[in-house]
Amino acid sequence: SFTMTMYMFAYDLMQFCGHSWIFTNMIIRFMTFGKDSLADTFYSIGLVMRLCQLLSVLEILHILIGIDKSRLLPRFLQITERIIVLFVVINSQEEVQGKYVVCVLFFLWNLLDLVRYTYNMLARVGIYYVPLTWLNFSLRILLYPLSVLAKAFAICVSLPYFESFGTYSIKLPLPFAFSIYFPYVLKMYLLVLFLGMCFIIQNLFSERKAHLGTGNIKNKRS
Repeated sequence: SFTMTMYMFAYDLMQFCGHSWIFTNMIIRFMTFGKDSLADTFYSIGLVMRLCQLLSVLEILHILIGIDKSRLLPRFLQITERIIVLFVVINSQEEVQGKYVVCVLFFLWNLLDLVRYTYNMLARVGIYYVPLTWLNFSLRILLYPLSVLAKAFAICVSLPYFESFGTYSIKLPLPFAFSIYFPYVLKMYLLVLFLGMCFIIQNLFSERKAHLGTGNIKNKRS
C-alpha cells in the first residue's frame, strides 16, 4: 500500500511538472509575443503535450488494477477523446496545427490538469485543502464542456484537409471493394463526443456531490 501510494504520488508529480511547464511556457510566450504566439503553440509545446497525454493512458491501468478508485468508463472516455483529437486530428494535419483552436484546447487541458494533479498529489499523502477541493471538482464542470466544444471545432476545421489529402481513408481493391472515408468517421465521432459529454458531466456532478458534501468536508478538515 505504501509502495503504491508513493508510485501514484510520483505519477501525479510527473504529470504536474509536465503540465506546469506547458502552462508556464504558453503564458510567457503570450506575454512576450502576443497573438503571434498562438499560431505556433503546437510547434513549441506539442512534444511535451503528447508525452503527457500518452502517459495518462496509465490511468486506465491504475483503475483496472485497483490502485485508483475512479470510475473506469468516464476516465476512459476523457483520455481517448484527447488521444484521438491530439494524435489523429491535430498531429496528422500540419495545417490544423497552426490554428488558434489548438492553443485554446491546450490551455483548457492544462488548466484542468494542473488543478487535478495538484489535488491528487496532495490527497495521496492525506492533505486536503477545502478551496483546492472545491476548485478541483467545480472547475472541471465548467471547463470540460468548453474543451469538448474546442475538440469538436478542431475536428470540423480538420475535415477539409482530410477530404483533400485522403489521410486515413482506405479503399481496398477487388474482390473486397470496400472503402473507409475518414471524414465520415470523424463526423460520426462528433456525435459520440457529445453523447459522451452528457455522460461525463453527469459523472462530474456526482463526484462533486460526493466530495463536497458537508459531511465529507468536515471529515477532511479533521
